[in-house]
Amino acid sequence: MKADFMKKLKSNKTLRSNLITFGMVILAYVIMEILMAAGLLSNLLKGMLVPLCVYAILAVSLNLTVGILGELSLGHAGFMCVGAFSSAFFSKCMQEAIPIAGVRFILAILIGALCAGVFGILIGIPVLRLKGDYLAIVTLAFGEIIKNLVNILYIGIDENGFHFSTKSSLDLNLSENGKIIIQGAQGITGTPNDSNFTVGILLLLITLIIVLNLIHSRDGRAIMAIRDNTIAAESVGINITKYKLMAFSISAALAGVAGVLYAHNLSTLTALPKNFGYNMSIMILVFVVLGGIGNIRGSVIAAVVLTLLPELLRGLNDYRMLIYAIVLIVMMLFNWAPVCIGWREKIKYKMKSRKTVKNSGKEA
Repeated sequence: MKADFMKKLKSNKTLRSNLITFGMVILAYVIMEILMAAGLLSNLLKGMLVPLCVYAILAVSLNLTVGILGELSLGHAGFMCVGAFSSAFFSKCMQEAIPIAGVRFILAILIGALCAGVFGILIGIPVLRLKGDYLAIVTLAFGEIIKNLVNILYIGIDENGFHFSTKSSLDLNLSENGKIIIQGAQGITGTPNDSNFTVGILLLLITLIIVLNLIHSRDGRAIMAIRDNTIAAESVGINITKYKLMAFSISAALAGVAGVLYAHNLSTLTALPKNFGYNMSIMILVFVVLGGIGNIRGSVIAAVVLTLLPELLRGLNDYRMLIYAIVLIVMMLFNWAPVCIGWREKIKYKMKSRKTVKNSGKEA
């Protein structure tokens, strides 16, 4: 009886927490839409709405690997790159064949997620046998390899089919009616601009639903058991390889979805270091760490705050990076300092005690 009551209590607490997370995202969307309708948002902030959704999806998906699985991956920008270029390639090829933008974009999302997920499985099979720094180095190398491969890839299409080259566009030998789709370092130009803030919020909500449901499912508990103690998990019959691959590939697929959203928000998609390089992977990891490892809601908040802050402080040219650094330090201390953790637990305990006293008073 007591076990059932505790289980129900925990279930209600989880549901409440999830509803708060979804409510927070929906509320932010409604506020932004009202501000846009009233003309109170600058062009700079309007242009940042889709990237905010991209970074939030990336932070949530990486938290699945780093926070829930407990493995340090620095190749998230590589999976994003796979999703971005595979979906942009599809959209560019199918622009005339599928004139309905919504249908084409949904197919592009599925293709981007599938390609990134397949790469996640292919990379995960050999890489997830490694631990700690070794895993981080190999995943970082994967991200850099993908970026550099895209920069030397030339693909064109004509009536004879696709033509590939790694030297130059002239080596494609296209006919007069042929067109180049990927132009090496110049990337893909003319991708349909199908992304918008509403689509970004919907994809973020879908990402949250997938990740939160996985965490609180039987599979999620198995993944967290592996994180806490691999030997103990294996001793009770948990398939380590299966669950590690599951978490890693889902995380990669969701990064691919973020890449699709990113690619269809730009007129020209290029594989530059600032877009898909080492710094991007580190920035996503910073969102996860400062939001709280394993804290999905914290990842969304950190991604939004740390992306908006430098832009909102642009007027304070002399001090904006100083303020940004101070905010980073404060967030780090708040999430990880033992004193702050103890202080938060004390406040939580006091609030629970007051609630219990109130409820007992009502019953009396």
